[in-house]
Amino acid sequence: MTPAISSLSNAVPDRALVIDDHPLFCDALSLTLKSVASFSDIDTADRLGAALDKIHNGSNPALIVLDLNLPDVNGLDGLIRLKTAAPGVPVVVVSSMADNRMITHTLRAGAAGFVPKHSQREVFGEAIHAILSGGTYTPDGFVEVATDSDNSNARDEALNRLSTLTNQQARILQLICEGKLNKQIAYDLSIAETTVKAHVTAIMRKLGVHSRTQAVLIAQEAHFGNVLPNAV
Repeated sequence: MTPAISSLSNAVPDRALVIDDHPLFCDALSLTLKSVASFSDIDTADRLGAALDKIHNGSNPALIVLDLNLPDVNGLDGLIRLKTAAPGVPVVVVSSMADNRMITHTLRAGAAGFVPKHSQREVFGEAIHAILSGGTYTPDGFVEVATDSDNSNARDEALNRLSTLTNQQARILQLICEGKLNKQIAYDLSIAETTVKAHVTAIMRKLGVHSRTQAVLIAQEAHFGNVLPNAV
């Protein structure tokens, strides 16, 4: 099993991790964190995989700042995998996709707050202080989207099931969604094919499905296409 931060008590109080694939914004956000909060140690990553490696190698941030739109994730699965890797560490999402539907699903997937990318520095400061005090932050004007429909219930259930996967299982599920076979997955991850098979069995058990196709359908419920406005 992949190691994880066991609790927020292990975190380094003045350390934050910023995950964004745009270098200029990453640098700007790092400077903002230093100026509006007590962070002096800012780690950065341009991919989810790189961020998970830093966490597994003992980065232990007290706060994680995440851009949803990364090259190696699709939708909310990146947030879910971060929550699994660093349980108890608050994750604030900073994204340009700041409609009510996206914010609602982001919070339900475990984010401690959501800040639109176009926000002023004072807004970032307000959000960070609220989150580090144990609260939740949402932008002005946010209205939670009702989720009474069958489709919304299915998405919530999918997010709950996906959150039970380990990071290795989540990575394997992502490769399954890309259409790769066990042998190809074993090669990509440098593990034995029998290990992949064992993980696939565990994934299907956790997701409550009996086939790889059904597992893919569950994973697709967390993709952007199902949480953006006017999605069907």
